[in-house]
Amino acid sequence: MSAFFFVVLAVLIITGALVTVIASNAVHAALGLVATLVALAMTYVTLDAHFLGAVQVIVYAGAIMVLFLFVIMLLDATRPVTAHNPVGFVNELAALGGAALAGALGLIALGWRDPRPLAEGAAALRNGTPGAVGETLLTRFVLPFEAVSVLLLVAVVGSIVLVKRPVSQPSAVPEAQPIESGERAGA
Repeated sequence: MSAFFFVVLAVLIITGALVTVIASNAVHAALGLVATLVALAMTYVTLDAHFLGAVQVIVYAGAIMVLFLFVIMLLDATRPVTAHNPVGFVNELAALGGAALAGALGLIALGWRDPRPLAEGAAALRNGTPGAVGETLLTRFVLPFEAVSVLLLVAVVGSIVLVKRPVSQPSAVPEAQPIESGERAGA
């Protein structure tokens, strides 16, 4: 029965990820990411890591997605992307970069050696209890944890800078008014 739930959740995660990547509307992409994050939280719950599932929903599907949607609305990115890309070769570069990334991840996956046995790693997290997760986050992974917080702060500041457009100043020279045809005739 758990294999059935795993397959269903895997399909939900993949579908949500595809919607996130393929959607032309930024709000739809964000909602696809919410679906992916919620399905991932359900996967944690099926693995008896209830705390991690709750944190996944509260932090990522809740707070981070509210931040993403706030930035989307702030930037007025709700319109579908239809404009032609001004840089002609960016699609080719993106495909080349994606292929290089996939190759690198494949090489890493094929050459991966777990530094400690799986049972030891599972015991270290003790079913995702808050104490074990907090101890792991704030001792072994404190640098990546703080890097993510700085990255989120930079993203918010960057979105505000992008939205803040210079206010156009009225020119000292008044605009010329069009001459009506009746005014010329009377002159």
